[in-house]
Amino acid sequence: MSPLNVVPLSETLSVAAQIAPADMPEIARAGFKSIVCNRPDGESPGQFGFSELAAAASQAGLTLAYLPVVSGRVTEEEGRAFAVLLNELPTPALAYCRSGMRSATLWALSQAGSQAWPELVQRAAQAGFNLSGVAPPPQPEDTLIE
Repeated sequence: MSPLNVVPLSETLSVAAQIAPADMPEIARAGFKSIVCNRPDGESPGQFGFSELAAAASQAGLTLAYLPVVSGRVTEEEGRAFAVLLNELPTPALAYCRSGMRSATLWALSQAGSQAWPELVQRAAQAGFNLSGVAPPPQPEDTLIE
């Protein structure tokens, strides 16, 4: 089993680096109800595919969702899709990618409408993720109406 390094970002979401099928019982024992995979299949050699993880998650009683995001190219649209997943999935949830950075970025983008961007960046930094290079998404009041 891989060593799990779970980093909480909120009361309902934590992030981690790549997980393995054998980690699913430990994740369930830790109290998580669902997992979000943010890694595209085949991103790196030896990576566990979504179908392998889905089977193991199901056996452990976990819900697994798939929102693959290309490393270094997280978009506002993907952040909104992540927000939808977080609202639909049982919590607490664990999101993972190769290092946890994409998942942390998705979390910040998903929360940008309800929390101040500097606070989200600070929370991510406290968790070990540097989001200072991520542009905050425009808020409704920032949008011009013609």
